[in-house]
Amino acid sequence: MKILQIIREEVVPLSRRQGTVLLIIIACVFQFVLFYAPALADAAVKKANAQETDQGVMISNDSVTKEATMDTEAAKITTVATTTVATTTNKVEKVIKTSTHMMTAYNSEAAQTDDDPCTTANGFNLCKHGIEDTIAANFLPMGTRVKIPDLFGDRVFVVRDRMNQKHPNRVDVWMKDHQSAMNFGVKIAKIQVLE
Repeated sequence: MKILQIIREEVVPLSRRQGTVLLIIIACVFQFVLFYAPALADAAVKKANAQETDQGVMISNDSVTKEATMDTEAAKITTVATTTVATTTNKVEKVIKTSTHMMTAYNSEAAQTDDDPCTTANGFNLCKHGIEDTIAANFLPMGTRVKIPDLFGDRVFVVRDRMNQKHPNRVDVWMKDHQSAMNFGVKIAKIQVLE
């Protein structure tokens, strides 16, 4: 209070009414800066992320630096939440974590995998299973169940494979058909890790 009194008397000699008006103006400015500005910035970031997701992100194969940068940036956009999602089997799935990642697709070809393209890193045979419910992700433990609602709705995927170490934060979705994997391209989307 002494500081305000000194400012009022010595620095800015104002009448009582002018001092009150100045104090209200300063309070309004601080309220905007402290409360509305962060919310506006957050809304702008969410809008930019939504536009980026809607448009998809196309990256050439020789642009490893861009891919690594996008992997890192996508991993930074991580939020932790606990929600409940109902599946088509009426079983309630609890979401324990939500994060945004770069998404690509692959299929069982030696050129895209190793010399045993049907077998995943944990020994699961994709060709015999034949259902598109497998993903490769280095940042999640094997067996983790996830949903990718923006791209696949309520379909549940299981982490059964790993990717090249240069993609620590990317998700690679297994698809039966080569052309489907090519058409998928590169996308940014949220994943929901299930309990």
